[in-house]
Amino acid sequence: MKTSHIPTRMCVVCMQMKPKSELLRLVKNKQGKIIIDKSQKLDGRGVWVDKKQECISQLKKRKSLERKFGSSVPEEIFEEINKILDEGK
Repeated sequence: MKTSHIPTRMCVVCMQMKPKSELLRLVKNKQGKIIIDKSQKLDGRGVWVDKKQECISQLKKRKSLERKFGSSVPEEIFEEINKILDEGK
């Protein structure tokens, strides 16, 4: 009997390991632009965050992204995250 492997990643906010499908990936590409990686395969420095509202709201308060990426994160990124989460409901 073969079991399928489910890839997991750690949320930068709650530090819990979750399946990739439950997380949102943000990437800082080579040009220094921070984008949401819907394909979860783009090149660059990636950060994973749980799609739960608690983690998303803490993401901005804690400045976790700014520490991980080493630069400020545009407000549009947080707006886009909220838009994506609203569409998923």
